[in-house]
Amino acid sequence: MTEDEFDAFYAAAFPRLTGQLYAFTGDLGEAQDVVQEAFVRAWDRRRKLLADEAPEAWIRTVAMRLAVSRWRRAKRWVELMRHSPPPEPDPGPGPERAALVAALRELPESQRMAIVLHHLCDLSVEQVASETGAPVGTVKARLSRGRAALARRLAVDEAEEPAWRESGRVG
Repeated sequence: MTEDEFDAFYAAAFPRLTGQLYAFTGDLGEAQDVVQEAFVRAWDRRRKLLADEAPEAWIRTVAMRLAVSRWRRAKRWVELMRHSPPPEPDPGPGPERAALVAALRELPESQRMAIVLHHLCDLSVEQVASETGAPVGTVKARLSRGRAALARRLAVDEAEEPAWRESGRVG
């Protein structure tokens, strides 16, 4: 089967096969997908399909098998989800983390980047310098200034200790 013959065959058979698979699957989108996939597989064997003298039957069989396979996969997924416990609710960030993020937002970008890369991403000062394109001495200065600014912003007066500290809960 030449490319032109295959194109003509596709144009004639696709709507018919899609209708047949739609009746089989009950889902037009699914029917179109499996018929299209069957035609993709048929493309590689288009010369042999002509010799079989039943290319439409071959494509229909492949499309039906694809549909059944997809249905089985979906069924297994539903069963897996049914037997899996629901995910634990995420309590979200605690007050300490929220305070840290708020304090970080107040820092200049260069200091914030140095703090995050060094302390949260565990990069060395040299790695931070390489990643930001700043000299090592500049990174050290940004870290020092950034830590000092964070310490000022995060300082909690002992008399104004939040209730979550008294209960022993830490976010």
